[in-house]
Amino acid sequence: MEDPALCANGCGFFGTAANQNYCSKCYKDFLKKEEENSAKEKENVMTKDMAELSLSSDQNTEKKIITDDSSTKKKTERCGKCNKKAGIVGFKCRCGTVFCSVHRLPEKHDCNFDYKAMAREILIKENPLVKADKLVERET
Repeated sequence: MEDPALCANGCGFFGTAANQNYCSKCYKDFLKKEEENSAKEKENVMTKDMAELSLSSDQNTEKKIITDDSSTKKKTERCGKCNKKAGIVGFKCRCGTVFCSVHRLPEKHDCNFDYKAMAREILIKENPLVKADKLVERET
């Protein structure tokens, strides 16, 4: 039987061949370092690609200076009926407008979306007309 080998890091514990002669703690540290290195390499490649893209876009287009602060503000959603701020809980109707919790139902905001036509189209698509071939023998 072979004598167990010491950790390749030199920490004093015994290593195993499955862990590249590292002890369990040193092997975990080794894996973390490898993962960090690979992440850094990916970041370097991404930043290099982004720099190349930004250089090419700067050459093709002129620099635009934005002096208006309103372009950086986020537009808040408001109810289409009462103009109340809908915020996070805004309900978007099928007619395309956002409504508050009071006016979320189609009856409350006089919705102009045709639900019956939509339902008819869905039924037509999901239930195609099935016709059997006529039997020649019965035509006599």
